[in-house]
Amino acid sequence: MNQSRLKPVTTADANEEQLEVWERIVASRGGADRLTGADGGLMGPFNAMVSSPTIGRRVAELGAAVRRESSLPENLLELAICTTGAHWKANFEWWAHRALAVTAGVDEDILDSIEVGGDPKFADAAEQAVHGFASRLVADGRVDDSTWATAKEHLTDQQLVDLVTTIGYYCLISATLNAFQIPLPEGQDPIWPE
Repeated sequence: MNQSRLKPVTTADANEEQLEVWERIVASRGGADRLTGADGGLMGPFNAMVSSPTIGRRVAELGAAVRRESSLPENLLELAICTTGAHWKANFEWWAHRALAVTAGVDEDILDSIEVGGDPKFADAAEQAVHGFASRLVADGRVDDSTWATAKEHLTDQQLVDLVTTIGYYCLISATLNAFQIPLPEGQDPIWPE
């Protein structure tokens, strides 16, 4: 698979509302060079956001807040994102965030285990609590009392709200990536079958 199910929206064919969303996404995420694919559309979930600009604007704003204004430390944020993306087997999400998780201090052995659906061994109790919480929430749609209590030992109420919001947002992003068969950048191989 190397082509999205969605037609790429380029700056040349975008309407005014789409172009506004395009420009906001690019400005908040490091520039057009990093985000524009060979087809002229935005890579990852961003072309979908531009394709439906009324909803896409709000989704992009939530994503920017989740990534840049969370009360979660970076390692816990990226671990929650990777746990969610792996649950959905969202190749683009995994590709985009695994490296960020490593940079944030998440051990590569933990990520290797998550990638194959294993039971990671954590040295950091807060990371273990976040992974357990995210895993339960995406698998069961809720968390049991024991998982909640463990997370509560390591996270404030604000951090727990931010964690649930992060998981929910990346469920949406993973579903978008998978439903529209958003391809990986050229030269990248999928981890999971598509």
